[in-house]
Amino acid sequence: MEIDKRLISLLKRSADEIRRSVIGKDEIIIKILMTVCAGGHILIEDIPGVGKTTMAVAFSKALSLKYNRMQFTSDVMPADVTGFNMPNRSTGEFEFRQGAVFCNLFLADEINRTSSKTQSALLEAMEERSVTVDSVTRALPDPFIVLATQNPCGSAGTQMLPESQLDRFMIRLTMGYPDAAEEAAILKAKSQRTALPEVSPVMTADELKALRDAADSIFVSDEIFDYIARLAAATRKDSRLELGVSPRGSLAVAAMAKSAAMFNGRGYVIPADVKYVFSDVCAHRVIPARVRGRLPDDSETRRIIDGICGSVSAPVL
Repeated sequence: MEIDKRLISLLKRSADEIRRSVIGKDEIIIKILMTVCAGGHILIEDIPGVGKTTMAVAFSKALSLKYNRMQFTSDVMPADVTGFNMPNRSTGEFEFRQGAVFCNLFLADEINRTSSKTQSALLEAMEERSVTVDSVTRALPDPFIVLATQNPCGSAGTQMLPESQLDRFMIRLTMGYPDAAEEAAILKAKSQRTALPEVSPVMTADELKALRDAADSIFVSDEIFDYIARLAAATRKDSRLELGVSPRGSLAVAAMAKSAAMFNGRGYVIPADVKYVFSDVCAHRVIPARVRGRLPDDSETRRIIDGICGSVSAPVL
């Protein structure tokens, strides 16, 4: 199929606009844009102060999205996330007060610092794009995207996300430290003025929906579907992993590969698209086996995933 060049231009302009505020993270920006187009949610796992919140606000501005941020702590309740009913003194009836998820882009900051009950309150919102309060289900705005952050340092008082919720995130990314030149550019920008207000809207919500429809219509051959299935099966058979990639993970790989193809102006997926997204989509969906009594860290797990990806033969199209 032929990709609408206007939509590709919107993607490129959005990335350029976000770069005004987020310096030196071009690949992260592109992968988040791809995830948004694929209709997924994003988990950024990194230390404080590397620009996670700045990234989320820049995306909300460039994509014209209503944005809410919640700093997750131990005292945040599920009702703060989903909403609650409270009595109206004048009418004597209960009225629904919307929670923080009633927006287009919800930043769940340090999601591992709240209780498992509050974390679970996000499950329906992420999967069904709706919330149920007192047996009444209410739809969330369209589009609805969760961008959650985790801080791997300082584990006291944290509650690790269960596998059932990690699996709801289409992709997990790490921003990392900027290099010296990038950090100097950040210091210069902040000393002169705040860069964030310069981010201007690039597309409307309807144009974002059109991008999602375009990504969904990208052609995937039977050979590519078979390739993704063989990659997933390889993770389930590898002795270094106790738990392999689920079928939901395979679906996420296919959706992200479509977005990668669209971002490159192609109407069809090639094996390189699958390889480009496989580690970011799958590394948080597997459970590594213990080695000499300890669990491998994230970098080791990604090396396992990359090794599996390299060992499975790709189709020649």
